[in-house]
Amino acid sequence: MDAKVLIESFAEFARSKNVDRPTMIRILEDVFRAMIRKKYETDENFDVTINADKGDLEILRIREIVDDNSEDIWDIDKISLSDARKIEPDFEVGEEVYEKIELEEFGRRAVMMARQTLIQKIKDLEKDLLFNQYEELVGEIVSAEVYQILGREVLLIDGEGNELILPKGEQIPKDRFRKGDTVKAIVHKVEMVNGNPRIILSRTSPIFLERLFENEVPEVFDGLITIKKIVREPGERAKVAVESYDDRIDPVGACVGMKGSRIHAIVRELQNENIDVINYTDNLELYVSRALSPAKVTSITVDKENKRISVFLKPDQVSMAIGKGGFNIRLASRLVGYEIDVFRELSDYEEEDVDLEEFVDEIDGWVIDELKKTGLDTAKSVLSLTKEDLLRRTELEEETIDEVFKILKQEFEQ
Repeated sequence: MDAKVLIESFAEFARSKNVDRPTMIRILEDVFRAMIRKKYETDENFDVTINADKGDLEILRIREIVDDNSEDIWDIDKISLSDARKIEPDFEVGEEVYEKIELEEFGRRAVMMARQTLIQKIKDLEKDLLFNQYEELVGEIVSAEVYQILGREVLLIDGEGNELILPKGEQIPKDRFRKGDTVKAIVHKVEMVNGNPRIILSRTSPIFLERLFENEVPEVFDGLITIKKIVREPGERAKVAVESYDDRIDPVGACVGMKGSRIHAIVRELQNENIDVINYTDNLELYVSRALSPAKVTSITVDKENKRISVFLKPDQVSMAIGKGGFNIRLASRLVGYEIDVFRELSDYEEEDVDLEEFVDEIDGWVIDELKKTGLDTAKSVLSLTKEDLLRRTELEEETIDEVFKILKQEFEQ
């Protein structure tokens, strides 16, 4: 393989990958200088000229002419007068000899090694380009096609044939993919693993939901509406706090759209994830009240020192405040940055009920706290639920729930 073929093949690849000319020339020169160092021990007195467009290569060895009896005659950058005159008969001591070295002089093996080195340089360059390309896209939405479904991840291919990874933990639980499906996700992170770029996507990140709002709501994309915070239980529920600095724009209405047209597109993409869009406010009590929507709050007590909020609701509003699986209250707590405790306001009939705190001598305090987190603050409110309900709502063991039921039932039997 001659220099022309080597250079032209590399230049063609480099241009297809939009590699700038200086980088292309630098890589080619590095490869040829490595050949020179292997044969001559140094490349300091060599001049390498490459014309990537024409595939031309010129390697010149530069040596100073010294007298045949000189002590410097064995120096790498020196040549004896007699040897110099074999090249050009009228050379004199002190002049420089520019000797052209043909690629073939390095030997077939060296040329093949150069070819392998160049191929590896191409691969390394391609990896670097891919890494840099996707590093700039972190936090942005990309679309890719599913080509392989594995147990712990889905492998996708982008438009240029690059492999992207969507791990199980970054998929919405309701996601079901088939080969050939087009998938939207954000670029979550890009890392180098054993010299290879690994591009991780995510559909569960709050940033994914934020980008979907930017795509569907022009006011968000233009910055007229600001998304203050997003919290999600992927595939189940999300709460999005929005704010507008223009009094003429209703941020919630703009995000939802006419008859829900804008929000519906987002909900479909997220496998019917329930999305609550909330008007942000600096008024903490009002913010908490909005965060617990659709439940209607009667009164709120804020403990700023311990970052806890006590919320009081009518009995028929408690289950709405907690939400299916406790998602609503957990998301509201994360949205406002406070731990929220839900309490029921007692009606005249319920005044015969007994507060759970009365059982502190029989039931461990941490168990009572766990029940209170889900709005269960009285004996009757606990007994009104089944064991299965409590297992789903709390993190209590089955034996603990059985013991709680036993203690509370004894109170009313007496």
